Amino acid sequence: MHLTDMFYYGFIQRALLAGILIALLCAVLGMFLVLRRLSLIGDGLSHVTFGSVALALFFGLQGVSMLTVTLPVVLFSSLGIMRLSERGRLGGDAAIGIVSSLGVSLGVVLAGLGGGFNVDLFSVLFGSILAISKAEIIVAVVLSVVVLGLLLYWYHDLVALTFNEELARVTGIRTRLLKGLLAVLTALTVVLAMKLVGVMLISALLILPASTALQVARGFRVAVILSMVTAVVAVTGGSMLSFGLNLPTGATIILLSLAQFCLAFLYRHFRHSSLKPV
Repeated sequence: MHLTDMFYYGFIQRALLAGILIALLCAVLGMFLVLRRLSLIGDGLSHVTFGSVALALFFGLQGVSMLTVTLPVVLFSSLGIMRLSERGRLGGDAAIGIVSSLGVSLGVVLAGLGGGFNVDLFSVLFGSILAISKAEIIVAVVLSVVVLGLLLYWYHDLVALTFNEELARVTGIRTRLLKGLLAVLTALTVVLAMKLVGVMLISALLILPASTALQVARGFRVAVILSMVTAVVAVTGGSMLSFGLNLPTGATIILLSLAQFCLAFLYRHFRHSSLKPV
């Protein structure tokens, strides 16, 4: 079978559509998180997602119905991280560590009470984008459009917040609201990306495309565009490779994204070396 034959399958088409939308979300949102040194919030919320999925499975919820548990729990946790870092005399990394440890502990306890790590929980850990249903793709499209729309609407204010929070506050930008918005949008993106790469690899999808773009881009807008391109290439290329070679989809996507980062890093290194005077 030729590799192009995969596009005739409905589940492949759904997987690619969802993957591209999620890649765009992670690329844009990841740029703000990386520059604000909040990239590990994705890792923390992924642990919370694991706990929330275990909670949903414990009550017998499957598919789209799981979102009735995972979304509120992860959203509340993202706001809790922000609240802890502001009011609890804690750094952002400490707040992330506290909330993520709670999520993992809850997930392990519930998995034990529910009879161990079943297939559904395993797929949540490492992703199962090829098994996405029509209902899940509809939810993914709607939520992706909402998140991208909010990022576009608040784009200039988010840029100001990212590069100079104090100046943004002085000029009248509601920085507290924007930080809350970033936390909420990150939570939504983490829940969406769970199906694509699994909770173990979500933070990599948020960090790698943005980090790759920052190696070679000379301006913020160019960096955002490059981040989007690299994320889409990694997701589509990784999905095709995993289907053709019978490899785990999420891990293949992340490895391809890591290869892109290595190439960009080497390009930046050799470009700077060539510019040095002899």
